[in-house]
Amino acid sequence: MNVRTIQSKAADWFAEARANPLFLFGLLGAAAVAALDQATKYWIVNIVELPIHRRIEISPIFDLTYVQNRGASFGMLAGGMGSRVLLSTISIAIATVMIVWLGRLKRRFAAAGAALIIGGAIGNLHDRVRYGYVVDFLDFSGLMFPWVFNVADTAINVGFACLILDAVLHKDGKTPA
Repeated sequence: MNVRTIQSKAADWFAEARANPLFLFGLLGAAAVAALDQATKYWIVNIVELPIHRRIEISPIFDLTYVQNRGASFGMLAGGMGSRVLLSTISIAIATVMIVWLGRLKRRFAAAGAALIIGGAIGNLHDRVRYGYVVDFLDFSGLMFPWVFNVADTAINVGFACLILDAVLHKDGKTPA
């Protein structure tokens, strides 16, 4: 594939995406998710000062617990600079693929799922690039849920659930009118 072919395909995709009202909706939704994620992390770190307190008990089922997650979801692949670069690259690739796909989506629920995943990936990518770790603080260990997570993680998981549900509801490939 030569450069002109790639440029032509990119131009065609961009024209299709710009004409798709769900594309702008999805990009704005992704930006809102990333902004909410960063705002909650700022609040937790700088206003609540959770890194100093380490843990604040809120209720029998929910606490705020400060964790520097140097790995992927639930601490998997934790390591040094190599895992930081790998996980950042994966986040960029996922966000890019989802943005390209978002430009072609015709169903609102799927577009919302994609937006949640994009926003969550960008929110956690920001932390990983800036700090070398992702700030996690939502702790539902009182419900026997052993992981501490954040708004971005929640958005990614809800986004995937939306995409799975959309796929199940539209398994015949038809979009309802």
